[in-house]
Amino acid sequence: MTEQLFSYGQLKAVTLKVFKAIGCNDHHAELATSVLLSADIRGIDSHGIARLSGYVRLWEAGRINPDPQIKIVHETLSTAVVDGDAGLGLVVAPFAMEIAIQKAQKVGTGWVSVNNSNHFGIAGYHAMMALKHDMIGMAMTNASALVAPTFSTERMLGTNPIAVAIPAGQQPPFVADFATTTAANGKLEILQRKNADAPLGWVQTESGVPTTDANILKKNGALLPLGSDREHGSHKGYALGSIVDIFSAVLSGASYGPWAPPFPAYVPMPENMPGKGLGHFLGAMRVDAFRPAEEFKSHMDNWIERFRKAQPSAAHKKVLIPGDPERETEKERMSLGIPLAGSVVKDLKELAQKFSIDF
Repeated sequence: MTEQLFSYGQLKAVTLKVFKAIGCNDHHAELATSVLLSADIRGIDSHGIARLSGYVRLWEAGRINPDPQIKIVHETLSTAVVDGDAGLGLVVAPFAMEIAIQKAQKVGTGWVSVNNSNHFGIAGYHAMMALKHDMIGMAMTNASALVAPTFSTERMLGTNPIAVAIPAGQQPPFVADFATTTAANGKLEILQRKNADAPLGWVQTESGVPTTDANILKKNGALLPLGSDREHGSHKGYALGSIVDIFSAVLSGASYGPWAPPFPAYVPMPENMPGKGLGHFLGAMRVDAFRPAEEFKSHMDNWIERFRKAQPSAAHKKVLIPGDPERETEKERMSLGIPLAGSVVKDLKELAQKFSIDF
């Protein structure tokens, strides 16, 4: 099936109704919709509306609480632990990030770890919440165990993304948002919908042999850490993913490593889970806790401008800074529409039928 274009408004309307249909209140439905669709407009199709049916299946399996009582269970002046009450991570993570921002406003920095949550969409959304306050934002989360550590055949870690958002002055902000694997699982799902092969270095077979089979995870294969293999630095990707897992889950009291709850509702929950749900780690740092904000942002402009002027290689026209591709995609998609694969449109039509929604 070919791709179809939809306006942001069309997708917002149906997503909002689906979240309300599973029991989210108006505020939570609006917030979850905003977080989810931020992925689509920024070109991160793996984490956008294509995931909506997955959230519904988790709700049907009793693993998502649509009306959570999110609460702080422990805090200091600059830190907090939040229990997400099994709510949508799309709702729980912004709640936690607001706490981090409030603490940073008072004491300079704020750090919040979260347990008992679910998949939180793109990490970049939560990190970028800090920008309007002249703060640097950070967000990370652990995820379903699909990644084999360097030298392993066993799936022990998730794709465990890290996002950092840094404000600038006249220039747009620096926004780095990346998985700690060579590719995110969602990119494999996109290849599966297109019936295409994965590039070599993304995945391995159950016995640890590199493969291009985009369906290999369904055959007990694994994603590879950033770097693909030891010779190309996979031990660094393994270390980064481990740091995210420890900060997000070991620190918060969530389930970590191979015990992280799987996103697909049909996958059985791991036995003997050591914590509650998925974990996140969010932070905000007030720029003026280090130097005057305007002075810092002026220097960020200088940094960005100089990197943009770096001599490009022969194969490329210009040097980008983190966040550039997503900004360009957002501008284009808000104007021309958001492309959805035929299989995603089919899923949306089925959801609309299930909940008697116009689509």
